[in-house]
Amino acid sequence: MRGMPLPYWRLSAFYLFFFAVLGGLAPYWGPYLRAQGFSSLEIGLLIAVLHGTKIIAPNVWGWIADRSGHRMWVVRLGAFVATLSFAGVLVGSQFWWLALVMTVFSFFWNAALPQFEANTMNHLGSAAHTYGRIRLWGSVGFIIAVLAFGELIDRHGVDILPWLILIAFVGLYAAAQVSPEAPQQVHSRAAEPILRVLFRPEVAGFLLACFLLQASHGPYYAFFSIYLEDLGYSSSMIGLLWALGVVAEIGLFLLMHRLMPRFGARLLFLLAVAFTVLRWILIGALPTNLPVLLFAQSLHAASFGVYHAVGIHLINRFFIGRNQGRGQALYSSITFGAGVAVGSLGAGLLWDRVGGSMTFYLAAATAVLSLLCAHWALRRDETSATASV
Repeated sequence: MRGMPLPYWRLSAFYLFFFAVLGGLAPYWGPYLRAQGFSSLEIGLLIAVLHGTKIIAPNVWGWIADRSGHRMWVVRLGAFVATLSFAGVLVGSQFWWLALVMTVFSFFWNAALPQFEANTMNHLGSAAHTYGRIRLWGSVGFIIAVLAFGELIDRHGVDILPWLILIAFVGLYAAAQVSPEAPQQVHSRAAEPILRVLFRPEVAGFLLACFLLQASHGPYYAFFSIYLEDLGYSSSMIGLLWALGVVAEIGLFLLMHRLMPRFGARLLFLLAVAFTVLRWILIGALPTNLPVLLFAQSLHAASFGVYHAVGIHLINRFFIGRNQGRGQALYSSITFGAGVAVGSLGAGLLWDRVGGSMTFYLAAATAVLSLLCAHWALRRDETSATASV
């Protein structure tokens, strides 16, 4: 750190409310859309829109933030417009209207997180390995939203969902106002041109592995709740299953500051992808076996927790100085944007044709491709790092 106290709770509050919004969208938006009468393909398209704006938005706002040096201005603007535009869901439920509303609010909502991640890493400085202790509050916000929203939906019906998410958006806007801007880190070496960094084989290979892994999550984000609903699970039970995964994720974040120095980024990332393969196979094969499903959900600690902590760590190392914001934006857009959008759209096309189980098996196959890419890219990265010493 640079002698300044870490604004732990103000940073944590932003993550709490950002992921509380996600806690409403991820488990319940698919069932909400189906309740409005949309088909599987239309649901897949709308979920793809939600994630597809991450392809463009973080890069546009990352360029602005890196040029201006004012990341929190971008975060605050994004939170304000996202809150205002999401209220449009309350106006109508026609397909094209929802597509427009989801495009606008997600364009600004998705702009905020990568810049806030860069801001958090600048606050942490040399203590970047403790990132998980702040990020875990995002997981807490997700769990609170998932459990509370599920209970309220069971009592009052799924039409209450937009109001609940809007409340979480208001909290996000308030948290963005109180989160402080960190001075940008000064690096001893000048930043390379960003395209040169991006096309280094180890960086491009790593981002491709991340893209494939997140594409494998498409069926999960778009249809997991619908999958369970069709098998007879209640909204409360579905919420509990989502929450279990995030409880496991919290435990992982609390341990990452010890695991990363001990085992290294490469081994942890490869294990995360391998456990993701296992997770999708189990969900596809034995969704009615509750103990197996509980175990599969606990693997979220690896498939998201380890994956994301290592991803943020490596991107922060690959992209330095004036490239930092755009590096985080590229990571977000290529993986959580393009990856999940392609996976969601693919799931929408496949779901009614091949069924839920086969769709999850195909997700497992996609994760295997990610494992192969990651093995090659991170081995090359280790070789390059050794050679430069």
